[in-house]
Amino acid sequence: MVSSIWYVDTADPVAVLKERPDPDPAAAAALAGQLYCEHDVRPIMIGTLDGCAAPDRNEVYIGCYPGLTVVCTAEAALVEPTKLPDLLVRPLASEHTFLVSFDATVHWGAFAHWERGEFRRSFSSTRVDILENEGLPMVWERPYWAGDHPVPWLGGDHPEPQSLPFDPPDFADAANDEWLGFRYRGAGHAELSPGSLAVCGFTLYPKGRAPEPAPRPDAAPRRGLFGWLRGR
Repeated sequence: MVSSIWYVDTADPVAVLKERPDPDPAAAAALAGQLYCEHDVRPIMIGTLDGCAAPDRNEVYIGCYPGLTVVCTAEAALVEPTKLPDLLVRPLASEHTFLVSFDATVHWGAFAHWERGEFRRSFSSTRVDILENEGLPMVWERPYWAGDHPVPWLGGDHPEPQSLPFDPPDFADAANDEWLGFRYRGAGHAELSPGSLAVCGFTLYPKGRAPEPAPRPDAAPRRGLFGWLRGR
């Protein structure tokens, strides 16, 4: 499963991500506090997108890179992407906002695009039912609607008459590849992988309910990402 939102200001996000940039922990913490100001937000770990793209409701994973930011949150797993809360649409005054969510176990996928906060395109479906289809389809979608990427039916499964000509998780993953240059499922055209992109994790507690940090022995200040996690 994947549940992610990308805020993009760079003209070439693929080039940025190919450099495998380290995320900015301070920027990630500030954004987490902004998005979840009604919670106590505490850092928990440094992970990668391949293991952190589908967090629980009480977690969020954020990667702030030069010119683009990813927020992995359960709030992005929307049957109707146009109902994404306004705060999540454009918290950073970004040029583009991309939502990509899917769950391969139930064959559901969704994606959406906003430009400077203005809605442009959204799609959500199962293999049989279109749940949302708003805005003008984009050029990269054409091969999917034309049947060039059919559903891989297995065993005794058979398509229903109204089945779509593609698998919705693959369709959503193709949107991610088009916009960010990598796929969560298989190789993207830029030879990127979610395992190469680090993100900062946070636990969300009800306000005033976060546990006190465990005392730590005196030590020299730590540097880098893990120093941020352990030392604050």
